[in-house]
Amino acid sequence: MLLITPYPRLLSPLLATKSTHESSSFTRRARASSSSSYPWLFLRPNRRFNGFKLKSAAVPGDVESGSLVKGLKLGGMFGVWYLLNIYYNIFNKQVLRVYPYPATVTAFQLGCGTLMIAIMWLLKLHPRPKVTPSQLPAILQLAAAHTLGNLLTNVSLGRVNVSFTHTIKAMEPFFTVLFSVLLLGEWPSLWIVCSLLPIVAGVSLASFTEASFNWIGFCSAMASNVTNQSRNVLSKKFMVEKEALDNINLFSIITIISFVLLVPVAILIDGFKFTPSQLQLATSQGLSAKEFCLMSILAGVCLHSYQQVSYMILEMVSPVTHSVGNCVKRVVVIGSSILFFKTPVSPLNSIGTATALAGVYLYTRAKRVKPTPNSKTS
Repeated sequence: MLLITPYPRLLSPLLATKSTHESSSFTRRARASSSSSYPWLFLRPNRRFNGFKLKSAAVPGDVESGSLVKGLKLGGMFGVWYLLNIYYNIFNKQVLRVYPYPATVTAFQLGCGTLMIAIMWLLKLHPRPKVTPSQLPAILQLAAAHTLGNLLTNVSLGRVNVSFTHTIKAMEPFFTVLFSVLLLGEWPSLWIVCSLLPIVAGVSLASFTEASFNWIGFCSAMASNVTNQSRNVLSKKFMVEKEALDNINLFSIITIISFVLLVPVAILIDGFKFTPSQLQLATSQGLSAKEFCLMSILAGVCLHSYQQVSYMILEMVSPVTHSVGNCVKRVVVIGSSILFFKTPVSPLNSIGTATALAGVYLYTRAKRVKPTPNSKTS
């Protein structure tokens, strides 16, 4: 009589399809003698595949656990991204209110970023880049656009409300499409063109009904769209090269060069404004010297940190998903600035802002639609 122990030394089910004739005979004899006593010992054969039916060798719990951890990590990074944006705009606006020198403020913020980058490389938190001479012309173009984009944004924030500046910056997709056509030869689909219409209409309505409207603030915010999106398009063109840098190192090098470029420009435009008399004048308008210095430093740290986190998120998700997150970020920043600064908003202004943001969301959805093969691509 053949005895089957609760832990028989049978071949693994993963190797059952490649079992030898002897092992198959042994299995049949074992089943005939003990299937009534231990029915759980045997798998039901799949006649269609003439072997055992196996779905996967992976453990479902581990896969689900990994996906959950990745989702939680990504959600946390989005939350940090939004939070840093909120604090940057609040601190930066309070500094620019009492210290109306946007070039000097921007240079100081880029200096904070440069210091953080140096610490990152010294502590080996990220590998140092290896820049070749052939890469320098493209990097310098990106750095110039990055410098102008940050400077013009601060000029706008110093002149108009934070919510209005970010409503104007909702026009970014329009300039992305424009420069993609001019610089890359990528023509948009009909859906993308249609999504731009509510963006333009919403920004126009919000501008006409904005209580703090100022032509310098409006034009500088619009010009920052031009420089930022030309930077993004040029960055896309640069990243397709064989020896392109990774996103974080490319952003780091651009930040350092921007700081070097802007310091002499800031001295030329604003003069040397770090004298005790200038700081005393700034602190006489509602902030103490300690508060002013702390907010200036925090604004610089938040600016670099949120841009760094943005690049880290971009490496984890698709560009379209990143665009959706950026759209939500815009809503969060506008809403938080209205609440914090108690900005008066008229119904028409609210409709214009909502229309522009809805257009940005439609743009991100239209980017998901794949063009037909006979669409124009040149």
